[in-house]
Amino acid sequence: MSDATVPNTGALAAPSPRLGGFRLLARLKSFGLALIVPLLLLLGWHLAVKAGMTRLIPSPGEVAEYMVDFAVGGIWDDAFSATLLQHLVASASRVYGGFALAALVAVPLGLLIGRVKLVSQLLDPFIQLMRPIPVTAWLPLSMILFGLGPKSAFFLVFLGAFYPILLNTVFGVKSVEPRLFEAASMLGCRGNAQFFKVVLPASLPSIFTGLRLGLGLAWFVIVVGEMTGVPQGLGAVIMDGRTLSRTELVICGMIVIGIAGFLSDRLVVLLMNRLLRWSPLHHG
Repeated sequence: MSDATVPNTGALAAPSPRLGGFRLLARLKSFGLALIVPLLLLLGWHLAVKAGMTRLIPSPGEVAEYMVDFAVGGIWDDAFSATLLQHLVASASRVYGGFALAALVAVPLGLLIGRVKLVSQLLDPFIQLMRPIPVTAWLPLSMILFGLGPKSAFFLVFLGAFYPILLNTVFGVKSVEPRLFEAASMLGCRGNAQFFKVVLPASLPSIFTGLRLGLGLAWFVIVVGEMTGVPQGLGAVIMDGRTLSRTELVICGMIVIGIAGFLSDRLVVLLMNRLLRWSPLHHG
Protein backbone atom coordinates (compact mmCIF):
# COMPACT_ATOMS: atom_id res chain seq x y z
CA MET A 1 0.00 0.00 0.00
CA SER A 2 1.44 3.43 -0.98
CA ASP A 3 1.76 6.34 1.42
CA ALA A 4 -0.98 8.19 -0.44
CA THR A 5 -3.55 5.60 0.59
CA VAL A 6 -2.81 5.76 4.34
CA PRO A 7 -5.69 7.55 6.07
CA ASN A 8 -4.75 10.68 7.99
CA THR A 9 -6.38 9.87 11.36
CA GLY A 10 -4.61 12.74 13.09
CA ALA A 11 -6.34 15.27 10.86
CA LEU A 12 -9.69 13.73 11.66
CA ALA A 13 -9.04 13.95 15.40
CA ALA A 14 -7.94 17.58 15.35
CA PRO A 15 -10.44 19.94 17.00
CA SER A 16 -12.18 22.42 14.77
CA PRO A 17 -11.05 26.05 15.23
CA ARG A 18 -14.61 27.13 14.52
CA LEU A 19 -15.89 24.96 17.38
CA GLY A 20 -13.36 26.55 19.74
CA GLY A 21 -14.53 29.99 18.62
CA PHE A 22 -18.16 29.09 19.29
CA ARG A 23 -17.26 27.92 22.80
CA LEU A 24 -15.39 31.15 23.50
CA LEU A 25 -18.34 33.23 22.28
CA ALA A 26 -20.72 31.19 24.43
CA ARG A 27 -18.57 31.79 27.51
CA LEU A 28 -18.30 35.50 26.79
CA LYS A 29 -22.07 35.71 26.31
CA SER A 30 -22.68 33.88 29.58
CA PHE A 31 -20.24 36.19 31.40
CA GLY A 32 -21.88 39.27 29.89
CA LEU A 33 -25.37 38.15 30.88
CA ALA A 34 -24.18 37.47 34.44
CA LEU A 35 -22.96 41.08 34.71
CA ILE A 36 -26.24 42.72 33.71
CA VAL A 37 -28.07 42.45 37.05
CA PRO A 38 -25.09 43.55 39.23
CA LEU A 39 -24.42 46.54 36.97
CA LEU A 40 -28.09 47.56 37.03
CA LEU A 41 -28.11 47.33 40.83
CA LEU A 42 -24.96 49.46 41.04
CA LEU A 43 -26.51 52.03 38.72
CA GLY A 44 -29.73 52.15 40.75
CA TRP A 45 -27.72 52.42 43.97
CA HIS A 46 -25.63 55.32 42.55
CA LEU A 47 -28.69 57.18 41.27
CA ALA A 48 -30.57 56.72 44.56
CA VAL A 49 -27.68 58.16 46.57
CA LYS A 50 -27.15 60.99 44.09
CA ALA A 51 -30.84 61.90 44.24
CA GLY A 52 -30.68 62.12 48.02
CA MET A 53 -33.12 59.28 48.58
CA THR A 54 -30.98 57.99 51.45
CA ARG A 55 -28.45 59.75 53.65
CA LEU A 56 -27.13 56.77 55.59
CA ILE A 57 -25.99 54.66 52.63
CA PRO A 58 -22.69 55.64 50.98
CA SER A 59 -22.32 55.68 47.21
CA PRO A 60 -20.70 52.78 45.30
CA GLY A 61 -17.62 54.94 44.74
CA GLU A 62 -17.21 55.60 48.46
CA VAL A 63 -17.61 51.90 49.25
CA ALA A 64 -15.04 51.03 46.57
CA GLU A 65 -12.60 53.52 48.08
CA TYR A 66 -13.05 52.05 51.53
CA MET A 67 -12.74 48.52 50.14
CA VAL A 68 -9.30 49.43 48.81
CA ASP A 69 -8.31 50.81 52.22
CA PHE A 70 -9.78 47.72 53.93
CA ALA A 71 -7.65 45.52 51.67
CA VAL A 72 -4.31 47.35 51.43
CA GLY A 73 -4.60 50.52 53.55
CA GLY A 74 -3.06 53.87 52.69
CA ILE A 75 -6.26 55.93 52.51
CA TRP A 76 -7.95 56.22 55.92
CA ASP A 77 -5.39 54.42 58.08
CA ASP A 78 -7.89 53.54 60.78
CA ALA A 79 -8.20 50.36 62.88
CA PHE A 80 -9.63 48.41 59.91
CA SER A 81 -7.14 49.50 57.25
CA ALA A 82 -5.27 46.63 55.55
CA THR A 83 -7.02 44.03 57.74
CA LEU A 84 -9.15 42.33 55.08
CA LEU A 85 -6.88 39.30 54.69
CA GLN A 86 -6.68 38.47 58.39
CA HIS A 87 -10.45 38.80 58.83
CA LEU A 88 -11.10 36.70 55.72
CA VAL A 89 -8.70 33.97 56.85
CA ALA A 90 -10.30 33.88 60.31
CA SER A 91 -13.82 33.54 58.90
CA ALA A 92 -12.79 31.06 56.19
CA SER A 93 -11.13 28.78 58.74
CA ARG A 94 -14.36 28.64 60.76
CA VAL A 95 -16.56 28.22 57.70
CA TYR A 96 -14.53 25.45 56.07
CA GLY A 97 -13.82 23.75 59.40
CA GLY A 98 -17.48 23.68 60.44
CA PHE A 99 -18.56 22.69 56.94
CA ALA A 100 -16.01 19.86 56.71
CA LEU A 101 -17.11 18.46 60.08
CA ALA A 102 -20.77 18.72 59.05
CA ALA A 103 -20.06 16.86 55.80
CA LEU A 104 -18.07 14.14 57.59
CA VAL A 105 -20.99 13.53 59.97
CA ALA A 106 -23.99 14.21 57.73
CA VAL A 107 -23.04 12.21 54.61
CA PRO A 108 -22.44 8.83 56.33
CA LEU A 109 -25.43 9.40 58.62
CA GLY A 110 -27.63 10.28 55.66
CA LEU A 111 -26.52 7.15 53.80
CA LEU A 112 -27.45 5.03 56.80
CA ILE A 113 -30.82 6.73 57.35
CA GLY A 114 -31.70 6.40 53.69
CA ARG A 115 -30.59 2.79 53.39
CA VAL A 116 -31.25 1.15 56.78
CA LYS A 117 -34.89 1.19 57.90
CA LEU A 118 -34.11 0.72 61.59
CA VAL A 119 -31.72 3.71 61.64
CA SER A 120 -34.35 5.79 59.85
CA GLN A 121 -37.00 4.86 62.43
CA LEU A 122 -34.64 5.74 65.28
CA LEU A 123 -33.25 9.04 64.02
CA ASP A 124 -35.61 10.56 61.47
CA PRO A 125 -38.29 11.75 63.98
CA PHE A 126 -35.66 13.39 66.18
CA ILE A 127 -33.99 15.08 63.19
CA GLN A 128 -37.33 16.40 61.91
CA LEU A 129 -37.97 17.79 65.41
CA MET A 130 -34.62 19.58 65.65
CA ARG A 131 -34.38 20.79 62.05
CA PRO A 132 -36.87 23.70 62.26
CA ILE A 133 -34.99 25.31 65.16
CA PRO A 134 -33.14 28.31 63.64
CA VAL A 135 -29.43 28.66 64.13
CA THR A 136 -29.92 32.02 65.82
CA ALA A 137 -31.89 30.28 68.58
CA TRP A 138 -28.78 28.23 69.38
CA LEU A 139 -26.66 31.34 69.91
CA PRO A 140 -27.25 31.77 73.69
CA LEU A 141 -26.88 28.04 74.32
CA SER A 142 -23.68 27.84 72.26
CA MET A 143 -22.18 30.66 74.33
CA ILE A 144 -23.05 28.75 77.51
CA LEU A 145 -21.65 25.46 76.21
CA PHE A 146 -18.51 26.74 74.45
CA GLY A 147 -18.03 30.20 75.92
CA LEU A 148 -17.33 33.41 74.06
CA GLY A 149 -15.05 33.00 71.08
CA PRO A 150 -14.39 30.94 67.96
CA LYS A 151 -15.67 27.61 69.35
CA SER A 152 -19.22 28.95 69.47
CA ALA A 153 -18.90 30.27 65.91
CA PHE A 154 -17.55 26.90 64.77
CA PHE A 155 -20.50 25.09 66.38
CA LEU A 156 -23.09 27.38 64.77
CA VAL A 157 -21.51 26.98 61.33
CA PHE A 158 -21.59 23.22 61.82
CA LEU A 159 -25.31 23.34 62.63
CA GLY A 160 -26.06 25.58 59.67
CA ALA A 161 -24.35 23.24 57.20
CA PHE A 162 -25.41 19.93 58.78
CA TYR A 163 -29.11 19.67 57.96
CA PRO A 164 -29.00 20.57 54.23
CA ILE A 165 -26.26 18.00 53.66
CA LEU A 166 -28.04 15.34 55.71
CA LEU A 167 -31.49 15.78 54.16
CA ASN A 168 -30.22 15.86 50.58
CA THR A 169 -28.13 12.74 51.21
CA VAL A 170 -31.18 10.90 52.59
CA PHE A 171 -33.24 12.08 49.62
CA GLY A 172 -30.60 10.90 47.16
CA VAL A 173 -30.40 7.44 48.71
CA LYS A 174 -34.17 6.98 48.86
CA SER A 175 -34.54 8.18 45.24
CA VAL A 176 -32.40 5.41 43.76
CA GLU A 177 -34.58 3.57 41.23
CA PRO A 178 -35.36 -0.07 42.14
CA ARG A 179 -34.57 -1.23 38.60
CA LEU A 180 -30.94 -0.27 39.19
CA PHE A 181 -30.78 -2.88 41.94
CA GLU A 182 -32.40 -5.42 39.62
CA ALA A 183 -29.89 -4.67 36.88
CA ALA A 184 -27.00 -4.92 39.34
CA SER A 185 -28.25 -8.28 40.59
CA MET A 186 -28.46 -9.61 37.05
CA LEU A 187 -24.81 -8.59 36.57
CA GLY A 188 -23.76 -10.42 39.74
CA CYS A 189 -23.59 -7.42 42.08
CA ARG A 190 -25.46 -8.39 45.26
CA GLY A 191 -25.52 -7.68 48.98
CA ASN A 192 -23.27 -4.98 50.39
CA ALA A 193 -21.56 -4.51 47.03
CA GLN A 194 -24.70 -2.77 45.76
CA PHE A 195 -24.14 0.01 48.29
CA PHE A 196 -20.84 1.02 46.68
CA LYS A 197 -21.75 0.13 43.09
CA VAL A 198 -25.33 1.41 42.98
CA VAL A 199 -26.46 3.47 45.98
CA LEU A 200 -23.46 5.74 46.42
CA PRO A 201 -22.96 6.66 42.73
CA ALA A 202 -26.70 7.20 42.17
CA SER A 203 -27.00 9.47 45.21
CA LEU A 204 -23.93 11.61 44.45
CA PRO A 205 -25.87 14.36 42.59
CA SER A 206 -28.13 14.90 45.61
CA ILE A 207 -25.15 14.76 47.98
CA PHE A 208 -23.40 17.49 46.00
CA THR A 209 -26.59 19.57 46.05
CA GLY A 210 -26.58 19.27 49.82
CA LEU A 211 -22.90 20.21 49.97
CA ARG A 212 -23.53 23.34 47.91
CA LEU A 213 -26.47 24.36 50.10
CA GLY A 214 -24.56 23.57 53.27
CA LEU A 215 -21.52 25.60 52.25
CA GLY A 216 -23.71 28.54 51.27
CA LEU A 217 -25.47 28.44 54.64
CA ALA A 218 -22.11 28.17 56.39
CA TRP A 219 -21.10 31.54 54.95
CA PHE A 220 -24.57 32.84 55.86
CA VAL A 221 -24.30 31.70 59.47
CA ILE A 222 -20.75 32.98 60.03
CA VAL A 223 -22.09 36.49 60.71
CA VAL A 224 -24.27 35.13 63.51
CA GLY A 225 -21.47 32.89 64.76
CA GLU A 226 -19.03 35.75 65.01
CA MET A 227 -21.41 37.71 67.21
CA THR A 228 -20.12 35.55 70.07
CA GLY A 229 -17.21 37.82 70.95
CA VAL A 230 -14.57 36.82 68.41
CA PRO A 231 -11.98 39.56 67.80
CA GLN A 232 -11.41 38.75 64.12
CA GLY A 233 -13.64 37.70 61.25
CA LEU A 234 -15.89 39.24 58.63
CA GLY A 235 -18.92 38.83 60.88
CA ALA A 236 -17.09 40.66 63.64
CA VAL A 237 -16.26 43.45 61.18
CA ILE A 238 -19.92 43.79 60.23
CA MET A 239 -20.95 43.89 63.90
CA ASP A 240 -18.29 46.54 64.62
CA GLY A 241 -19.47 48.55 61.64
CA ARG A 242 -23.03 48.46 62.93
CA THR A 243 -21.94 49.53 66.43
CA LEU A 244 -19.80 52.38 65.08
CA SER A 245 -22.42 53.43 62.47
CA ARG A 246 -19.87 52.69 59.75
CA THR A 247 -22.23 51.67 56.95
CA GLU A 248 -19.43 51.46 54.40
CA LEU A 249 -17.64 48.92 56.62
CA VAL A 250 -20.81 46.82 56.88
CA ILE A 251 -21.24 46.83 53.09
CA CYS A 252 -17.59 45.90 52.53
CA GLY A 253 -17.96 42.93 54.85
CA MET A 254 -21.10 41.86 53.02
CA ILE A 255 -19.39 42.09 49.63
CA VAL A 256 -16.39 40.04 50.77
CA ILE A 257 -18.66 37.34 52.22
CA GLY A 258 -20.64 37.23 48.98
CA ILE A 259 -17.52 36.87 46.84
CA ALA A 260 -16.00 34.25 49.16
CA GLY A 261 -19.24 32.27 49.16
CA PHE A 262 -19.48 32.44 45.37
CA LEU A 263 -15.91 31.22 44.87
CA SER A 264 -16.46 28.43 47.40
CA ASP A 265 -19.54 27.29 45.50
CA ARG A 266 -17.60 27.31 42.21
CA LEU A 267 -14.99 25.00 43.76
CA VAL A 268 -17.70 22.53 44.78
CA VAL A 269 -19.20 22.74 41.28
CA LEU A 270 -15.81 22.02 39.68
CA LEU A 271 -15.39 18.96 41.89
CA MET A 272 -18.94 17.86 41.11
CA ASN A 273 -18.38 18.24 37.36
CA ARG A 274 -15.26 16.12 37.56
CA LEU A 275 -16.79 13.34 39.65
CA LEU A 276 -20.10 13.21 37.76
CA ARG A 277 -18.81 13.21 34.19
CA TRP A 278 -20.06 9.63 33.86
CA SER A 279 -23.66 10.57 34.67
CA PRO A 280 -25.97 11.03 31.65
CA LEU A 281 -28.23 13.21 33.82
CA HIS A 282 -25.45 15.63 34.70
CA HIS A 283 -24.89 18.54 32.35
CA GLY A 284 -22.17 20.40 34.27
